[in-house]
Amino acid sequence: MTNEREGGSGFGIGFIIGTVLGLAIGLLFAPKSGKETRELLREKTTEAKETAKDIIEKAEEKARVIIAEARDKATETKEQEKKQKS
Repeated sequence: MTNEREGGSGFGIGFIIGTVLGLAIGLLFAPKSGKETRELLREKTTEAKETAKDIIEKAEEKARVIIAEARDKATETKEQEKKQKS
């Protein structure tokens, strides 16, 4: 399960890096004026920020779920230990 969690965050980081590199290459070879290129860069940067924000929000939600599950499991384990000692 740990590998699944690490793979998800790795995918998100890879996605963001790939997006940025793709945008940079695309802009360098685009046959547009400087003004058009700057506007396109502004739009794509905004989109990349929104995508990154979405990925971070999903990761935070997953972390909250994992923490809640860990707390529940710890409580359950403590209760079982108390019962066994009794």
